[in-house]
Amino acid sequence: MTLDNGEPPVHQAALFVCEHTSTDPVCKHQCVAWFRIKDRNKTREQMICQIFILSSKGDRLIYKDFRGEAGSDVVGTFYEKVTALTGDQPPVVMTHKDLHFIHVRQGGLYWVATTTDDSSPFTVIEFLNRLTALVKDYCGTLSEKLVQMNFALIYELLDEVLDYGYVQTTSSDVLKNFIQTEAVSSRPFSLFDLSNVGLFGAETQQSKVAPGSAATRPIQCSREQGGKSEIFVDVIERMSVVIGSNGVVMKADVEGEIKVKCYMSNCSEMRIGLNEEFSIGKSQLRGYGAAVRVDECSFHQAVRLDEFDSHRILRLCPSQGEQTVMQYQLSNDLPSAPPFRLFPTVERDSGGRLLMYMKLRCDLPPKTAAINVCATVPVPKGSVSLSQELSSPDQSSELKPQSRAVVWQIPRFPGGTQLCALFKLEVAGLSSASLLEVGPVGLSFELPKVTATGLQIRFLRLSPVQPGPSQRWVRYVTHSDSYTLRI
Repeated sequence: MTLDNGEPPVHQAALFVCEHTSTDPVCKHQCVAWFRIKDRNKTREQMICQIFILSSKGDRLIYKDFRGEAGSDVVGTFYEKVTALTGDQPPVVMTHKDLHFIHVRQGGLYWVATTTDDSSPFTVIEFLNRLTALVKDYCGTLSEKLVQMNFALIYELLDEVLDYGYVQTTSSDVLKNFIQTEAVSSRPFSLFDLSNVGLFGAETQQSKVAPGSAATRPIQCSREQGGKSEIFVDVIERMSVVIGSNGVVMKADVEGEIKVKCYMSNCSEMRIGLNEEFSIGKSQLRGYGAAVRVDECSFHQAVRLDEFDSHRILRLCPSQGEQTVMQYQLSNDLPSAPPFRLFPTVERDSGGRLLMYMKLRCDLPPKTAAINVCATVPVPKGSVSLSQELSSPDQSSELKPQSRAVVWQIPRFPGGTQLCALFKLEVAGLSSASLLEVGPVGLSFELPKVTATGLQIRFLRLSPVQPGPSQRWVRYVTHSDSYTLRI
């Protein structure tokens, strides 16, 4: 193979070339493709100089220099630039002299790549996101402790993924033939693990429910380490809702995705059946089953859609690890009412204190519940102390003067119920104008076993039939992306 000027390529990764295809910019094995290069002198611009992982305190956990062109003080320089910025979200790309720092934040860690001038930041960001997903697949989860315990495995991954700063592949199917180091798990033994075993080893009803940490083990976990032949399908949705002070829904958007995490080494094909009346756009519904509609929908390039139009079936050959099979979006047309409504009352009492009476109602079905509910109520300047009256003992609240907000936390909120809270604030220089500084209320929550769009998995079939015991799990969860309640 030669370049356009007739010379041999400097490196295979400099072209749209990988070990699987030579035409598509991104192959089905998720190899990272860089921009096509027509000049040998420009190859230096399309590579990564250094990769390092830092803790939230700036401790260097992983450091790999592929070129030897930048000094070792770049780690300290990056952390100084990040901590010197104001706000919770520093810019993704920062520059120091002739070096660009491009980073993402995952698992409470900084994943940083350094490049030279004129490199594509979007390509590097995509690579860092795939690198974090790859480390998560091999280590089970992302945390400072697990990165420290699996530093040898991560260095081995970097050696295979990058060659002299050029990206080779980010496919777990390709890397499993080369990675020999096994992951070290930090999960200690617990007597609660024996609760799923009945008399003489018989299965209990609880053993038929996958624990929350079941899909956070490494993909190369052997059976001696507790590895099982399992596959997880997660339907994850994020809600963005704005409700006016009169209770009218002003905005209601949902973004969702179907993720598959596979722990099977020999699964040739998987078939995922969605709702039979699943429709995209304003197309006419079929007239049977529960109506589920989305505005936009996109699929992973490995998904075959030959049965989707007729039977709403997704076909794919899952690779070991996690991958997003389908993404969808729905705007301003929720099939049901928003899960929470707020009824606030804000006034000033005779003693000069600010009184905020909040009644929060959960409109979920009675058999479901929201967890980790947190309401953030902005308060006026000069708020110095807080006293509260809560309707149940498991609730808690506190005043955060730096963010000028009262945080009301509810661990579990059953559907069809309502909770109340009375907050009494001492505010210096309280006036009528200060009452206008209250709100809007921001709500964060998690809804397990619930999807806002109504999307459901009808069936999950694997072929060929897996030898030995294998399990298939389907989980649903809805998160709050931005849930605002105006007062």
